[in-house]
Amino acid sequence: MKSKSQELVDKSIAAMISAIEIYNKPDFKYREETFSILAINAWELLLKAKWIKDNGNKVSSICIFDTKFRKNGEPYKHKKIRLTTCGNPFTFGLDYLAKKMVERKILADNAHKNIVALCEIRDSSVHFYNRNNLFAIRLQEIGSASVKNFAKASQAWFSVDLLQYNFYLMPLAFISPTSASPVFLSVEEKNLAAFISSLESSNDPTADYAVSVNVEMKFSQSKVNDALKVQISSDPSAPKMHLSFDHWQDKFTLDYEKLITECKARYSNFSANQKFHDLKKPLKADSKYCHTAMLDPSKPKGLKKEWYSKSVFTIFDKHYTKKV
Repeated sequence: MKSKSQELVDKSIAAMISAIEIYNKPDFKYREETFSILAINAWELLLKAKWIKDNGNKVSSICIFDTKFRKNGEPYKHKKIRLTTCGNPFTFGLDYLAKKMVERKILADNAHKNIVALCEIRDSSVHFYNRNNLFAIRLQEIGSASVKNFAKASQAWFSVDLLQYNFYLMPLAFISPTSASPVFLSVEEKNLAAFISSLESSNDPTADYAVSVNVEMKFSQSKVNDALKVQISSDPSAPKMHLSFDHWQDKFTLDYEKLITECKARYSNFSANQKFHDLKKPLKADSKYCHTAMLDPSKPKGLKKEWYSKSVFTIFDKHYTKKV
């Protein structure tokens, strides 16, 4: 028999999968609005599952208790669970649980800000309406980060491998190309855009959790009719794809000197000593963190130079103290 917390986790994952499936339909007129509603539902169930798990698997831990009074004005010794109109227990909402979990350092601050932004999008959808592509683009940025954060939290809290559900980061949206004509925002839309921007101001792109992410795609037309089609995959047996100079240069932006400079600016106890070189050594062999390029591509036997991506900071953050 499954625990109450695990039942909530299963429901939570089902809600997020439903959100992604709706989002990816090629012609769905209420795409962004429906995604935000279902994604918020998924997050609330996940946080409730975590809260119950951390409190002895007691469902009562998420219930709201009120002090009841006798007819003579004396309070009852024990508080009573607040009930809804139909008589069911009244439980804490997403906002309350998220704040409490941030205070207890269970939920990352970036993940909390992302949830807040998603809630604002949901509220804007439910209580009013949104009318232009800017809303769709912002939802994609916030929503993609939300799916990423959800997968990370599910793994960290419940050891759930979401790959078994064919659960991937939100794929590319079917957003119409932006028109050259100006986009006019209503007062409500301007308020929403400004609020989301304020949450993003402290977004650290190297952190495990994100407030929002940029989703960018580029197309180039093949010169041959039988060009091989490729797809990004985590399968180690999948065919490998070579990145051009422009592609890897966009990702691997730090040479040794820049890496040292950024580490000094990022950490209060950093020194380019043996510890640093020992940490850096295994990263050189990992294509996720380092790319070795020829200084002169026309000379295959010439000098080489190592370039690092900012993903290395996810490793260094575990060994150095970040500046406040």
